[in-house]
Amino acid sequence: MKYSIKNEEVVFNDHYKIVKANVTYDTFEGKQITTKRLAFERGDSVAILLLEKETQSILLTNQFRYPSCKNNDGWMLEIPAGSVEKNEKPEDCIVREVMEELGYKIKKPKHISTFYTSPGASTERVFLFFSEVSQKDKTEKGGGNESENEDIQLVKIPVSKIKMKMGELKDAKTILAIQWFLLEGSG
Repeated sequence: MKYSIKNEEVVFNDHYKIVKANVTYDTFEGKQITTKRLAFERGDSVAILLLEKETQSILLTNQFRYPSCKNNDGWMLEIPAGSVEKNEKPEDCIVREVMEELGYKIKKPKHISTFYTSPGASTERVFLFFSEVSQKDKTEKGGGNESENEDIQLVKIPVSKIKMKMGELKDAKTILAIQWFLLEGSG
C-alpha cells in the first residue's frame, strides 16, 4: 500500500510545531483517500525505568505538568524522560536526563521498545529504556534543569508495592514501563 504527502506547511511554530498537509493513501479495498491532516511535531523523546538495587525500589519523578492540570492532575508521577536534541543519540540523551532529573549516573541502559505516543496526532516516538542503579550512583542533586524552570522530586516506590500504585499512575509511558517490568518477572 502506498501514500503521498503534498502541500506540507507549518501552521504553528513555537516550542513545538504543527504541520498541515494533503495526504493521499491507499485503502484496504484498493481505492484511494485524499484528505487534509495535521501533525504535532514534538520530536523524539526518551524515558527510562530505573531500579535501585539496594532498596529494590523503582525511581520515579514527581513534577508539575501544565497540560494535565487541565484535568486536575497538576503533578504527575513519571519515569525520568526528556526530549532528544538535534544530532543526539537516544542512549546519550537518557544518560543526560537521568542526571538532570534524579542525579544518578547510569551506564549502558537497556533498550526495551520504541513507540509512538499518539500516532493519529503526533510524530513523537519514545525510546524506552531500563537500567539498574546503585545508591552510590547518585552523584549529583538532580531536581531538574533550572534554565527550563523544572522542579523535580525523586520518589522511590518499593517493587513490593508497585502493583498497589498502578491505579494512581496516569502517565502512559510509566504504566507501559512498569507493566514491562512486572511481565519480565522482575517484580
